[in-house]
Amino acid sequence: MKTLYEHKVEYLEHLLSLRYSVRTIQKRRQALDLFLPWLRNTFQVLTPNQLQKSHLQAWQKDLFGHRTLRGLPLKPSSINSQVGSVRHFLLYLVNRGYIMKSICDALERVKEPSTLPGSVLTHSEVRKLLKCIDTSSPTGYRDRALLEMLYTSGVRATELLDLDVGSIDFEQGTALVNGKGNKQRVVPVGKTALRYLKSYVLGVRSFLLREKTEQSLFLNREGRRFAYHNLRYLLRRCTRNMKLDTRVTPHTFRRSCTTEMVRGGANIYHVKELLGHETLKTMRHYVKLTINDLKKTHEKCHPRERDARS
Repeated sequence: MKTLYEHKVEYLEHLLSLRYSVRTIQKRRQALDLFLPWLRNTFQVLTPNQLQKSHLQAWQKDLFGHRTLRGLPLKPSSINSQVGSVRHFLLYLVNRGYIMKSICDALERVKEPSTLPGSVLTHSEVRKLLKCIDTSSPTGYRDRALLEMLYTSGVRATELLDLDVGSIDFEQGTALVNGKGNKQRVVPVGKTALRYLKSYVLGVRSFLLREKTEQSLFLNREGRRFAYHNLRYLLRRCTRNMKLDTRVTPHTFRRSCTTEMVRGGANIYHVKELLGHETLKTMRHYVKLTINDLKKTHEKCHPRERDARS
């Protein structure tokens, strides 16, 4: 009988054949690399037929005792991410007849608090950050074009870095993005970002290019596709001297774009399409944001509220 480790290898190959994103496969692998050794060390479970509901319940309970590098407990979203990855693997085994579906039911998502989006920059903070970039060098101009594109489109960082030169339609002012599940969508590119992108492609990118066959839109110093860790380093460098109340990550730009769009009165459905979400459920935090903004406006402008302050 095959071990769970052998099934894991076949499972990851299965995801690859279905063209799951590299990031999704990596997340699933990391979760299983923690889960399977825990099963082996705690209960000596090596094969699917040894797996029981109680094992899964004990594992999920153990997750609550995990700590981050900063010594903090895992967030509910982090626990749900691990649970979701393991459950997906177990359902793969169910579909192939190795375990019963009832075993998977032992894993339950934990309730996540309904909070406003975190790590969000105001438009003035984004402008200040962008102006800090020295565009006098090819790499500096690339950085400005890259962050302008990240902010204007609200795309995920991985979607941005996967863009090729041919992904941008300068005439229409759009970009063809390859999203989650390899689903493509077209997103608008604002005039400012388009101007920087056009100048970068026509006049700057050639200084970074090493191989003429390279199609990646954003290139690193070696002429290869700009990587995610490069983007994180860029943001740390740009925000080092800025006194911000929030830690800026690549996803901050996506949240900030969404927040400003919603505050500006954008249709929630249109914003959902821009972000590439499957349902409106993922927009619930931003709906709450508009209600809070409305309450502030009501308190400031309604005559009876002014009476209450007098």
